[in-house]
Amino acid sequence: RKYLRKIGHHLDPIVIIGKQGMTDMLVRAVHDALEHHELVKIRFNDFKDEKRDLTGEIERRTGSQIAGIIGHVALLYKRQQDDEKRKIVFPER
Repeated sequence: RKYLRKIGHHLDPIVIIGKQGMTDMLVRAVHDALEHHELVKIRFNDFKDEKRDLTGEIERRTGSQIAGIIGHVALLYKRQQDDEKRKIVFPER
């Protein structure tokens, strides 16, 4: 998680949760972004008090993992199944 938070620090939010909250379209947008980028920032402009619950629901519905929540921004990670499309390679310990 520490490594993901480090490389995710400079990313801009790709998905923004606004007045409509969590919709099927929003979940699809997060899923598509994860397929393309592997690491995605989600910004909460609304529903800030429910951000942990909503992030957990998005995590469950997209098959991703929460790398962190800082302020009103959540960072989600989902490993790309195709080795050739994989962008994030974890360092050796």
